[in-house]
Amino acid sequence: MNPRIRNVRKLLLSDNWYTLNKVVFDYQMPDGQWVEQMRESYDRGNGAAVLLYNLKKRTVILISQFRMPTYLNGNESGMMIEACAGLLDGDDPETCVIKEAEEESGFRVSKVEKIYEAYMSPGAVTEVVHLYIGEYEESDRVGAGGGLEEEHEDISVLELDFDKAIEMMENGKIRDAKTIILLQHLRLLGLMR
Repeated sequence: MNPRIRNVRKLLLSDNWYTLNKVVFDYQMPDGQWVEQMRESYDRGNGAAVLLYNLKKRTVILISQFRMPTYLNGNESGMMIEACAGLLDGDDPETCVIKEAEEESGFRVSKVEKIYEAYMSPGAVTEVVHLYIGEYEESDRVGAGGGLEEEHEDISVLELDFDKAIEMMENGKIRDAKTIILLQHLRLLGLMR
């Protein structure tokens, strides 16, 4: 544990959907002085995301779905183009991404490769997102995708040419951080030439 942090106190502000805490703590500054600080910390659990790609066709599978927080912050339609992803909900990250890929895209892949894990918004959210890539073939399609009806998901599946996906990232049509990281990783690997 960090010796420059002491007296951590949490006050539960909300546990309606996930958990929001007010955290008060003492932090030792570089000059040795102790300063009381306050932050809010949102805990929604950890998640995982996977970018499915097909080398032969030079395509990637992305999804489009409504995201209320983006709508509240200037995204006029609220729709976001993303890699398949979900919360771990007790699963290990690999199991999670394989399950989410099938639920959201309709593709059942058996092998994925973990590339990173990252805090996506470390100033306010505790979540670590485990990032994967996975190759798919047309024969891996086992359903239409679209998400789970009982979760009221309304997901559109997008099979995009890799260059088109990169263009959409560069022109701001893809604005999701985990998806940008995954697309950039695939681009750096140079597999989609």
